[in-house]
Amino acid sequence: MKKEVFKNAGWIIGCKLAQSVCAFIIGAFTARYLGPSNYGLISYAASIVAFFVPIMQLGFSSTLVREIIDRSGNEGKVLGTALVFNVISSIACVIGITTFSVIATPTQHETIIVCFLYSLTLVFQATEMTQYWFQAKLLSKYPSIVSLVAYFIVSLYKVYILVDGKTVGWFAVTHVIEAMIIASLLMVIYFKLSKQKLSFSMKLGKEMFSRSKHYIGPAMMVIIFQHTDQLMLKWMIGETVTGYYAASMTCVGIFGFVYTAIISSARPIILEAKKKSEQEFKENIVVLYSIIIMLSIAQSIGMTVFAKLFVGIIFGDTYLSATPMLRIAVWCVAFGNFGSVRNIWILAENQQRHLWKINISGAILNVILNFILIPIADGCGAAIATLVTQIFTNFIIGFVIKPIRPNNELLLKSFHPRNSIGSIKKIINKKSF
Repeated sequence: MKKEVFKNAGWIIGCKLAQSVCAFIIGAFTARYLGPSNYGLISYAASIVAFFVPIMQLGFSSTLVREIIDRSGNEGKVLGTALVFNVISSIACVIGITTFSVIATPTQHETIIVCFLYSLTLVFQATEMTQYWFQAKLLSKYPSIVSLVAYFIVSLYKVYILVDGKTVGWFAVTHVIEAMIIASLLMVIYFKLSKQKLSFSMKLGKEMFSRSKHYIGPAMMVIIFQHTDQLMLKWMIGETVTGYYAASMTCVGIFGFVYTAIISSARPIILEAKKKSEQEFKENIVVLYSIIIMLSIAQSIGMTVFAKLFVGIIFGDTYLSATPMLRIAVWCVAFGNFGSVRNIWILAENQQRHLWKINISGAILNVILNFILIPIADGCGAAIATLVTQIFTNFIIGFVIKPIRPNNELLLKSFHPRNSIGSIKKIINKKSF
């Protein structure tokens, strides 16, 4: 692996580690203060907003790094165009979320208010698209530091509202403040580092959208089988069980920043390798899969054994009902990250047209499984539905769709102990990525 990738990933992991320590402390007090019911309400609002994120992003989150790499001489116009498109779509999404909340829960005024407040994060997330410029330039230390600074500021705000005993709506605002700080600081740093001014081109925007639009539907399908469980739990069982389930999923995602850092740092290098050497490209994919497998297996085993301890320390005894859900859900980690690596391969091979088949199949399967399993096993049923969906969507279906099979062949190679050991040696010798 090249030195730049290690350094880039190191910044992300280091800052996220510090952020996680802070989140560990503040999150524990917040969850205990809110209780399972209000914590479930916040998770419900987050799930609704998540459904609109792919619409707000217009698929640019999957293609912008490549657009910037391919148009390095015109990157200011690429980024500026993406920002304008995303800001406009974010405003439309805020209106859509508020309208949906009023229709879905017309008598639950607190739910409507929390959903509206939480939806405002989309406006600022739209301007966070500058982070993909930093990714393309392997300068992730800047968004990592910015994210850390924003989180510490918001943590101080959370301490204030905890001490002052504020209502759940105030906690929804924390996400808006964090997104606003990150977006503002990233924009300032971009203007200081980039030699190109931001500009807008409708013609370029249409060209970019023609390539990115293939990711909108599939991304929405991914969100459906990632968040439908929490929506259906609230509608079918109630906010308290939703809170338990949200707590288990929070534990699962504790180390998510590690996978994000590795995959985000590897993406531009893998895409560059595709231009130079097919063999190097395939080797890098195998190495990335091997890293994900080794890390996720270690996490899954550890959390399965110490699930009760994790839940008890982070959320307190009130949330111990989340323990069996965590023991099931943690095994989703590997398969979820397989999908992220596969999407890099799909982008490099221009196989985006198959994404809708993959994700719509997963979305339909997830909804069906949740309808069947939630009435039988509550939160555990939702966890099982999520695990089965992840296995099907990110592994099994890759053998069904013929053009995607070459990626699955690389995935299978990464399971072989010899390749795993080889990946470690390559990383140590910095001969991969």
